[in-house]
Amino acid sequence: MSDLDIRFATEADIPLILAFIKELAEYERLSHEVVATEETLRETLFGERRVAEVLLGYADGSPVAFALFFHNFSTFLGRPGIYLEDLFVRPEHRGLGFGKEMLRYLARIARERNCGRLEWWVLDWNESAIQFYKSLGAAPMDEWTVYRVAGDALDELADGKPPEGIH
Repeated sequence: MSDLDIRFATEADIPLILAFIKELAEYERLSHEVVATEETLRETLFGERRVAEVLLGYADGSPVAFALFFHNFSTFLGRPGIYLEDLFVRPEHRGLGFGKEMLRYLARIARERNCGRLEWWVLDWNESAIQFYKSLGAAPMDEWTVYRVAGDALDELADGKPPEGIH
């Protein structure tokens, strides 16, 4: 296994971050959903109100992995947590321990920041990722169902209108 050098991304890394996002979307069969641009990443990751952070992993000087995360909060714990939005290791570098190293680094950040937990979602069909996460001691939260409001439904909710077809 090559050594993995992990560092926080800088504004100069925006094209690389977008490339990783597109590679992840292709792997997850969701390329059609990517609307992020370098401009939106610049604003949200490095602008006035930064809402997420990115770690980049390098092996032998080449970028091989990335992780995008942000803080959430547990009212029950009374402490912040870290939500890992995306973790991606390029396919040709999988099985070398890089994903595990990225998660260890993120766990150390969580501990340093006094976070009560580190959590993420995984697609149901991604059995290799599920087994990998379980091998690290991660437990599925089967008793919870994720709900999402987006697009027109988000606008309608914000405007106080019922969704179309519901009266």
